[in-house]
Amino acid sequence: MPPVLISVVIPAYNYGASLARAAQSILGQRDARTELLIIDDGSTDATPDVINALHLAYPEQFRSIRKENGGLASVRNLGIRESQGDWLVFLDADDEFVPGALGKLIEHIESNRQSRLVIGEHISINSAGNRRRHRNTRLPGGALERVKAYLLDKTLGLSNGGCAMHREVFDLGNYPERFRNSEDLPVFAQALAHFPVSQLNEPLLLLYKHDDSLRHHTGYGQQVGLQVVDEVFSRLPESMRSMRKAFYVQRCLSLFRSAYLANEKTQAKAFFMHALRMDWRVLLNLSYSRKALRLWLRK
Repeated sequence: MPPVLISVVIPAYNYGASLARAAQSILGQRDARTELLIIDDGSTDATPDVINALHLAYPEQFRSIRKENGGLASVRNLGIRESQGDWLVFLDADDEFVPGALGKLIEHIESNRQSRLVIGEHISINSAGNRRRHRNTRLPGGALERVKAYLLDKTLGLSNGGCAMHREVFDLGNYPERFRNSEDLPVFAQALAHFPVSQLNEPLLLLYKHDDSLRHHTGYGQQVGLQVVDEVFSRLPESMRSMRKAFYVQRCLSLFRSAYLANEKTQAKAFFMHALRMDWRVLLNLSYSRKALRLWLRK
């Protein structure tokens, strides 16, 4: 029997309604070179029942673990420790893998043995069922340019489930478990900065867009706040530290926008002022400065 090449890890916390769909998208195409590991992060809904039903329907075809709730980063780190494959794919429990994508990913890995991060494409599906394919843009040749394209220019997109990482990437650091939001940013950044990267110009992931509560996501974003800046740059080489100021400002403005849209006025003002103190030129960005002006003019 060939060794496991790819481990697909599905973190599940209260996703009983969609977990079976995600798991079946892997179970329907896996072979001896791939494994599926489902980790229940202390769910309080029907997730344990769904996992049990999957075990009955697919005996000995996947493994599952149940743990106390600790957040997405803790689940992914447990998946790294418990999985057997050289490569890891983290598939969210409300998404799916594209039919036939595992075979294409294996072919790509075997043809690009130096790669340690494979960036695939994905198809987003909105609440109305409309689909849009997100194609890869040109991959910059140098590590500095790749990190800049990811962190600052936003021309290089990475999504969990839409890429695969060799476990050597995690020798430089796992997911920060104190974060309940943006925990993947430091890991993707360190992969782009320190390891060979390749692109698979095929869709791997069906990513379902949801009308989730903006206030919920804003709350998690504020908990992480600007800590993510220090975490990201602690994993990057000295030659890339010059991007820190621009990333800090960009992060402030992103948090400002989220708080503004959620009508969290105090937090929105604080994040805008953080950005302004770091770089007065944020006033020239009319999209943000107009929102800030409206905010300060409100009674």
